[in-house]
Amino acid sequence: MNFISLLFTPTPIENIVGKALAPIIIQDTVPWYKKKHLLLLNFFLLAPLLSSATSGFDGSLMNGLQSLDTWKNRYDNPEGAMLGFVNAAMSLGCWMGAFLTSYCADRFGRRPCIIVGIIGVIICTVIQVTAKHLPQLCTARWLLGIVAMFSGVPSPLLITELAYPSHRGKLTALYNTFYYFGAILASWSCYGVSKRIDDWGYKVPTLLQMGYPLFQLIIVWGLPESPRWLVSKDRYSEAKAVLVKYHAGGDENSELVNIEISEIVEAIELEKHSKSTSWSELLKTPGNRHRTFITLSFTVFAQWCGNAVISYYFTLVLDTIGYKGAGTQTLINGLLQIFNFAAAIFAAMMVDKLGRRVLLLWSSVGMLISYIIWTVLSERFNVTQGKAYGQSVLAFIFIFFFHYDIAFTPLIISYISEIFPFYLRSKGVALAQSTTYAALAVAQFCNSIAMGKLEWKYYILFCCIDAVIVVVIFFFYPETKGYSLEEIAEIFDGPNAALDIEEAEGKQKVSHSEFSVAESLDSN
Repeated sequence: MNFISLLFTPTPIENIVGKALAPIIIQDTVPWYKKKHLLLLNFFLLAPLLSSATSGFDGSLMNGLQSLDTWKNRYDNPEGAMLGFVNAAMSLGCWMGAFLTSYCADRFGRRPCIIVGIIGVIICTVIQVTAKHLPQLCTARWLLGIVAMFSGVPSPLLITELAYPSHRGKLTALYNTFYYFGAILASWSCYGVSKRIDDWGYKVPTLLQMGYPLFQLIIVWGLPESPRWLVSKDRYSEAKAVLVKYHAGGDENSELVNIEISEIVEAIELEKHSKSTSWSELLKTPGNRHRTFITLSFTVFAQWCGNAVISYYFTLVLDTIGYKGAGTQTLINGLLQIFNFAAAIFAAMMVDKLGRRVLLLWSSVGMLISYIIWTVLSERFNVTQGKAYGQSVLAFIFIFFFHYDIAFTPLIISYISEIFPFYLRSKGVALAQSTTYAALAVAQFCNSIAMGKLEWKYYILFCCIDAVIVVVIFFFYPETKGYSLEEIAEIFDGPNAALDIEEAEGKQKVSHSEFSVAESLDSN
């Protein structure tokens, strides 16, 4: 009862936006959906949110295509290492593209990079659907991964830097949740064409990979640039104009905008010092080593906890428990993606209420227990071929994914972003992106080989990994709920962290009056 009450108890506003903005926002009693400027802003933010759907579409698409005879016949029924390489090709492209995109997003802006990525995904989708042989298909998927990063990397940055303060936490958590929004379209399109016997049986779902990018391309033209990026290029008036229009509804004298713009200018002063910060800083202090350990472990765990077997090889898993046939497999995959999306949305809405650590522990323990039961039931089905065992395995696949979705889906971006101090945040996120796709590529390549040779025995490995995840999270992942970004530094670096960081970075406070001078110079 206490837990249910907690779910419906309003979260204190200072736990969401911090103490500086809380008194201003709490005075505003008009719901956001009754404000035209916030409705418009959140509509435009669908463009970066849908960038995550591209990755989700690909994962579910490859699952569905492996169930379609038309796709298997076209590419000579790839298995084992070759099937692993087909799946891993996009992740390898993402891993390579992440480094280039990080530079471009800082150099040319978040919005232009997103536009390039959207157009690139559309072009590469056409190349992929027209591929006649496996080498051409793998090349298309590799290129697709590279261009997808042009929208994938700057999108969460733009959401964080542009969202209304009280929406920022939820929208950032929703970003990765939209992975399943893409997976839903892919899975159900594969189900819809599962009985077709011509080439359109696999071409239609593949073509739909450009569906979300086409919608993004329509609305991205109304998406404003990041105010933070504009300030970094000394375009102060433009930055303030964006905040006035989308956060204050046109009020030039808004106190909210005044505080926000002062904080942004102050943050840019920090960034000027961070440009000279080397990657070795990630390992120099105990606090930074702790942050780096969390980043590496979290991103690897997110791909090696057993989810990737389902995300890219659900067909092979269903074969081992007696669910065969393209129609049956694509239907189950479609239902799973809807279930995943609902669970992840629930968790994203609970991030500020329940806290990060609670969700992480709940998730890891739940994954471990459900995977152990899943493995035992799979062994029983293998021995007895009993239909009830196969049905029970399927149920625990859904239970496992519920527990995965409540933490690993929404938090992998937001938690890692907030544990780093500003002068290391971009490097921490870049490390997370590159590690994620490297771990995913390895998983995609190895899983098909291992599943083909070991079948259910392969699940024992994931039971062991999940046990390690529980221990690591319990001892090394702290709670960050209720702390401002500056206060989070004290969790890792001690009570004098804020003073130490100021001294190390040569940070100087920038008041609103100082910004006004800069703004007047800019306008002249």
